[in-house]
Amino acid sequence: MTKLYAEKLARCITGLAFFGLGITLFIQANLGLAPWDVFHKGLSEKLDVSIGLVIVGVGLLLLLLWIPLRQKPGVGTVLNALEIGFVVNLTKPLIGEPDQLVMRTFMVIAGVLVIALGSALYIGAGLGSGPRDGLMLGLSKRSIVGRQISIRLARTVIELTVMVAGLFLGGSIGVGTLIFMFGIGPLVQLVLPRFEMRLASDKQIA
Repeated sequence: MTKLYAEKLARCITGLAFFGLGITLFIQANLGLAPWDVFHKGLSEKLDVSIGLVIVGVGLLLLLLWIPLRQKPGVGTVLNALEIGFVVNLTKPLIGEPDQLVMRTFMVIAGVLVIALGSALYIGAGLGSGPRDGLMLGLSKRSIVGRQISIRLARTVIELTVMVAGLFLGGSIGVGTLIFMFGIGPLVQLVLPRFEMRLASDKQIA
């Protein structure tokens, strides 16, 4: 293992840990979750299992959908499927559920910032997209009525679908959902260039 690859792996693991912590902050703030987590929480309540276990299970099941979409997982893909749910289960008992609206709002804002930083770290490491992102990328390579599906359309349809499914399962949306939906994209775009890495072989090609 080269020093550069070890750094990429460390950044990926750290980023996914931040991502899991950010999800926990959203959950404990109780002001609404990100679309995928509305689904995860609804499913966890329906199955009466921890949300962390549901996040892991859904991530692994989504990898099966990669097969017909011809997506290839990387080390980061597997870590994403396993680590985020583990971190949520680990941190959820450590973070309380405050009653004060100011504190809950602060947790939501902190959550989206931590998730954005975590996303930039693990995406910038370049070790493979997460199971949910891979589904989006796989669909974007398909076409409908002769027109290729855009990444934006694929992401929007997927997130709306899982959010509606999550609501039917008992998940909840709120102001936190809106903060995530409108805040995460610009924040990741802002910080990602500072954390992008390439292997030495990539640098030689560039």
